[in-house]
Amino acid sequence: MKNPKSHDALFKWLVATFITDFFEHYFPGVNVKVGKDPFLDKEFISKYEALKASLEGDLFIIVEVDIDGQLFDVVVHIETQSAKKDMSSRVFEYLCYAWLLKQRPVWSIVFYTDNAKWQTEVPSEFFYAFNSKLKKQNHRFDVIKVNQEKSVDLIKKHSLLCKLLALKADDTGIEREQIIREIYQAAEDMKKQLTNDHFLLIHQFVNFYKNIPEKQYEIIKQEVNMTYYPPSISEYYKDKWETEGEKKGEIKGEIKAFEKLYRQKILTKNQYTRRVNQLKKKLAQLN
Repeated sequence: MKNPKSHDALFKWLVATFITDFFEHYFPGVNVKVGKDPFLDKEFISKYEALKASLEGDLFIIVEVDIDGQLFDVVVHIETQSAKKDMSSRVFEYLCYAWLLKQRPVWSIVFYTDNAKWQTEVPSEFFYAFNSKLKKQNHRFDVIKVNQEKSVDLIKKHSLLCKLLALKADDTGIEREQIIREIYQAAEDMKKQLTNDHFLLIHQFVNFYKNIPEKQYEIIKQEVNMTYYPPSISEYYKDKWETEGEKKGEIKGEIKAFEKLYRQKILTKNQYTRRVNQLKKKLAQLN
């Protein structure tokens, strides 16, 4: 098993894990209530099977939004992009699919994670209709550019989402080592509130975007007592299931865990199929 090395997959995982923090940070003026199980990815893909390959960087959730004093169920489409690109046509296309699926208003957000300093902005609307009175009618959507934020400001936030985003923001005026140390120290301080899934994401995200020598990275982890967390998905689930239940239950539980990672687009189809087939063979040998 390889760890996820896709920018889009990592950011989708990050946003999905800290979805409430995402709305509070980027849209503090919008009253958004995230339900217990808001994610629509599985339902979306089962409806539009032909789109599966193109949805790796997309997240679909349903939330409750206060609009002019009334509560509405809204489908939020978050598109993560690791390179500058005009996404207006694609965003409108997926708005149509989301509307057909849930028959609810759609809120479109494009989340750019590239490092480039843009000289011009990307489009944030799409001309989709015309009538004689209103003329052009445009679908407008929100655009977020991570490196237009300052790492020195993000790292001061209580939110772990913001602290992790500091690794991809404009780090002028702050050392990479300080950002990583602050992230891991915050995670250690909050460990009673976090699950192993949170720690796995934190480790994966920091390891991928740290941009410091490995030796210095290991020293920082030792300083903040973060060396005992498994550094890879395989090790994490191996540790998890070796300490819980009987062998058959462990294998079945691990299969379910990998199914969840596959549905979240954290694992590729080949990674998922290879590992689950191995586990099913082990299970058959125990029967």
